[in-house]
Amino acid sequence: MKTFDELWAELSAKVADGDPTSGTVRHVASGVHAVGKKVVEEAAEAWMAAEHEGPERAAEEISQLLYQVQALMLTIGLTPADVYETL
Repeated sequence: MKTFDELWAELSAKVADGDPTSGTVRHVASGVHAVGKKVVEEAAEAWMAAEHEGPERAAEEISQLLYQVQALMLTIGLTPADVYETL
């Protein structure tokens, strides 16, 4: 189990290291369009899981959505602090 901020630390370290074997590094490098499509896909899957599959599946899909949101943030150079300013 990890928090949003722990996931951020993990993903941002991977991207900073630039390891070409990292799926996260490759994903972020694929650009805003590709990562954005994954955000939309995971958002729809989270919604459908919440609507039809129950809380456990919804939690799984929401965790994947949070990963994709963080990947999008990394792709465009945003930090959690940038986002927290607008909450």
